[in-house]
Amino acid sequence: MPQVVFYALGKAQQASHRACELVADAYSKRQRCRILCASQKQAEDVDELLWQMPADRFIPHNLHGEGPTSGTPVEICWLPDQVEKCHVIINLTDELVSQPQRFLFIYDFVPAEEEAKQKARLRYKHYQQAGFAMQFESVEN
Repeated sequence: MPQVVFYALGKAQQASHRACELVADAYSKRQRCRILCASQKQAEDVDELLWQMPADRFIPHNLHGEGPTSGTPVEICWLPDQVEKCHVIINLTDELVSQPQRFLFIYDFVPAEEEAKQKARLRYKHYQQAGFAMQFESVEN
């Protein structure tokens, strides 16, 4: 059963920055991670953010379809069918993660914008009703 963690974001906070921190933590624990983005453009932006991490926090990663055939510890996807089973999935979309039971940890975000917040509440409720272990945290500025 996955552990689902939702992070409440402030108005100026971006989920992609918090996602990079979560990826770094997962990588330090030797957990394979997938980042599910809402578009290829967002995936490319997250890729660039990961390249900007400090040298001591280098994270081997690639966009889906790139990199070595054996894969890297972190893969950035933008279509649900690109996501394979792994330890951690970080959801940067406003949709439910497909087949959530394939993951040990699901990280999701609650943006400050009202419409996106409502969609996040529905995702939270769905995971909760499915019996997953739920956690809610605020991201500090």
